[in-house]
Amino acid sequence: MNSVSRGRLAPRVSVIIPTYNYAGVLTYSIASVLDQTYSDFELIVVGDGCTDDSEHVATSTGDPRVRWVNLPMNTGHQSEPNNEGVRHAIGDVVAFLGHDDVWLPHHLEVLTQAFDAGAVAAHTTVLRVDPGVPCYMAPLTGWAYERGLFVTPTSLAIRRETVIEVGGWRDAAETGVLLPEADLVARVCDVAGPPRWIPRLTCVKLAAGVRRNCYQTRPTHEQAYWLEQIRAADDPERVVGQHEGRVSDLASPESMGVPERAWRSARYRLQNRLRLEPSARTQLRRLQRFKGLR
Repeated sequence: MNSVSRGRLAPRVSVIIPTYNYAGVLTYSIASVLDQTYSDFELIVVGDGCTDDSEHVATSTGDPRVRWVNLPMNTGHQSEPNNEGVRHAIGDVVAFLGHDDVWLPHHLEVLTQAFDAGAVAAHTTVLRVDPGVPCYMAPLTGWAYERGLFVTPTSLAIRRETVIEVGGWRDAAETGVLLPEADLVARVCDVAGPPRWIPRLTCVKLAAGVRRNCYQTRPTHEQAYWLEQIRAADDPERVVGQHEGRVSDLASPESMGVPERAWRSARYRLQNRLRLEPSARTQLRRLQRFKGLR
């Protein structure tokens, strides 16, 4: 049963999409939310100081469940947009979706079943598609969660009060951990036990961190392809799952030149020999440069 919160009828689930100046992919991630078989949700799209057409994309759906929020300035990290989404959320459960990823239609349905059964946090199985390499299923396929492991946000949902209780999302400068979702889930695990894994394929992950300069070129062909495949299938879970182990020819990342490959190889060997580990902040800056965020 829905509850009344903040003066209006509250949905069961608040979906949060953090985004920054990549309006083209929002069309597909938002569409995959609106395609859900479970409809008792609100969708909060949070711009990290966006200056492109993201607001127009989010507000032109015509669906009253979709809200747009934009931070006054860019923070350079998904943690603050996610926290802003949690602050605006009125659902009992918050579910996170990367702006360049897509859900299969049953994603929220299977997650809410886990919460009906008493889960405080839950995550599903993801098909991660990396450019030029075989697709593979992740994360934790058949594994028991251990504190500190990575759980991709696109697969994750947590009770809102628990997210608030543990202090929300924190960035690398604060935690020393490159992946904020690993830090968040570890703190949730400390207070409520490990997240419940649902062995159902419900997401397609198209990670920006392995797509060089994607924030410069802003391609959308992969998102378009996967949403089309999902919508055309009588059984999207089976059809998407059949892509496991196949080589993706949909992405064409800029290849590194010989000098850059040689430098990276030498640097890696030196770090291993000296046991040097870059700080999380340094790793984050490198990742941002790789993605084309200058």
